[in-house]
Amino acid sequence: MSSNYCFDKTFTKINFSIENLAFNEFEQCTFSNCELNNIDLSDIKFINCSFIDCNLSNVQLINTSLQDVEFKHCKMIGFNMDEINQFGLKVSFTKCNLNESSFYEAPLKNTKFTECLLENVDFSMANLSYSSFNDCNLNHAIFSGTDLCYSNLKSAYNFDIDPTKNKLKHAKFSKENLIGLTYNFGIKVE
Repeated sequence: MSSNYCFDKTFTKINFSIENLAFNEFEQCTFSNCELNNIDLSDIKFINCSFIDCNLSNVQLINTSLQDVEFKHCKMIGFNMDEINQFGLKVSFTKCNLNESSFYEAPLKNTKFTECLLENVDFSMANLSYSSFNDCNLNHAIFSGTDLCYSNLKSAYNFDIDPTKNKLKHAKFSKENLIGLTYNFGIKVE
């Protein structure tokens, strides 16, 4: 792929499985109602971009750069950040379906998840310190060796986080969702 740069452009209702992306660096671009399902986004750089109402399910993200990228109302099933370019990684997710995704070892400090579906998501070994999970469904999400220090999970629900296997210093929970910290201890909260 030759080095092509795209600045401040809006892509609307484009099916990228039919049309090629044509660029390998996008800055201040907006993707609206676009179909990117199963697309290979490897080695592509997105800087200060927005994805709104897009389908990004099962995209390939090998060495992909996501710097100040926001995702809103997107379908992102199987979004796998295991091999993403970690330099400058900064993302936010609002009302996205991220079920079956992987954030294994991802450096996601200060990440905002708002009203997202995060069922069966792997957060193992991820740095989620100072992150927020506002009204997020974390049913069957995996937390193992995860750094959740100073994170806000007060309105998150359906989570099962073992305090002995994760970093939780100064993490915030509500009285209503504390049960998510007790599953592994056989404690019943009524």
